[in-house]
Amino acid sequence: MNSLALVFLLVDAATLIFVSRRWAPLPLLVGVCYFPTYLNIELGPLHFTAIRVLIALGIVRMIIKQEWPPNGINGIDCAMMTWVIWLLASGFFHKDPGATLIFRLGLAFDACGIYVLFRSFCRSLEDISGVYQLTALLLVPLAMEMFIEKLTVHNLFSILGGQESVMIRLGKVRANGPFAHPILAGTAGAISLPMMIALWRPHRRLAVIGIIACFIIIYSSASSGPILSAVAGIFALFMWRYRQFIPLLQRWAIPGYIALDLYMKDPAYFIIARIDLMGGSTSWYRARLLQAALEHLGEWWLIGTDYTRHWMQQFVPWSPDHTDITSQYVQMGVFGGLLLLALFVVVLVKGFSGVTQALKQTADCSPDLRFMVWALGSSLFANVVTFFSVSYFDQTAVFVYFTLANIGSAATLAIKGQNTQWTRLQFSAATPTVSTSNKIGKQLLMDSGSSRTQNNLFSRPKMR
Repeated sequence: MNSLALVFLLVDAATLIFVSRRWAPLPLLVGVCYFPTYLNIELGPLHFTAIRVLIALGIVRMIIKQEWPPNGINGIDCAMMTWVIWLLASGFFHKDPGATLIFRLGLAFDACGIYVLFRSFCRSLEDISGVYQLTALLLVPLAMEMFIEKLTVHNLFSILGGQESVMIRLGKVRANGPFAHPILAGTAGAISLPMMIALWRPHRRLAVIGIIACFIIIYSSASSGPILSAVAGIFALFMWRYRQFIPLLQRWAIPGYIALDLYMKDPAYFIIARIDLMGGSTSWYRARLLQAALEHLGEWWLIGTDYTRHWMQQFVPWSPDHTDITSQYVQMGVFGGLLLLALFVVVLVKGFSGVTQALKQTADCSPDLRFMVWALGSSLFANVVTFFSVSYFDQTAVFVYFTLANIGSAATLAIKGQNTQWTRLQFSAATPTVSTSNKIGKQLLMDSGSSRTQNNLFSRPKMR
């Protein structure tokens, strides 16, 4: 980390300490979007990336200012704690417990730190909306840099002490910005897209800015995975109009998969191998990895495994013991066996349950408010789909944790019955109805009311 990066980090850290709780998420998001993941401060065997430094200071701030997550512990909180506990405990059964524990402490610190901080900072649905307004603004410089990187074949984040080289595949430049890989960079834009669309009615300009930025990030990454993630998120948003059919889809999901498996010559999940939207995709490898994991189930089902190099013929230069694990689900199994994988899935299921709970408790609230809650679930769904073909090994994981944290806050607030005290005030009539020619509004907001709020991140009414 050079002097420029260090000064940038110090300014961002000072901002985190001294700003009000309303603005506290901003420095954390800056750390995610603008600090390359390979820049870190080394203290012996410990490696502190920029986001970890910010998490540590955020926890100090939370303790000093007594900004604890409100309304106690909910189901998502418990699921996250259980998953993290086994993530750490299962490391003691591997061949180098010391090194494994240090590595997993970093993963646990990232997950718990981001989750707890956003649960603390986002205490109302107004705060959650504010976080995504900030995200829309922060994605703009990132999108511009990645687009310039694609045109010039030069990573501008190298001025912070990072690498200048840019990945090129089949003549296509694949920009990665501050992220560790172009696929992860594009995924960050794709999984943010549902929340940008959710801002459309209450904050039209910010929504347009955020949507364009997300599409530029996806395009600049030149990867098929982010496109599919974006499609998954948009599909989930579209299901808002047909949400009464969600239970039916859930009941028929497993029978439908079995029917597809019987129809196809290969296992049904090999449908992944047939997807190549950008040319030169490694989708077959991803499908074959899932098959290899099932074939070698006996090696990892109990506590994970320290050796997967024989699973695939493709080797990786960064590890003599492992093949390229390109699935978050397979990665969980390799780390801690079926139990860790199951606990990870429980976390995701609890996230969707939190969305359902929040929607039930806000049935009499503004359609814009309820659609924002649905968009949180859509963003989580985009991650769930992406996990089949991508393993998050950089700051992209932060987007997952703060989505879960926001869902946890929304569910807790709804359960406690606090939303209805201010929802009518926040979404009071301020301007005429949005034009019916707006196709996005007509398709996604079937329940749209007759009001459109002028409130935004920079001008908010006081809650009663």
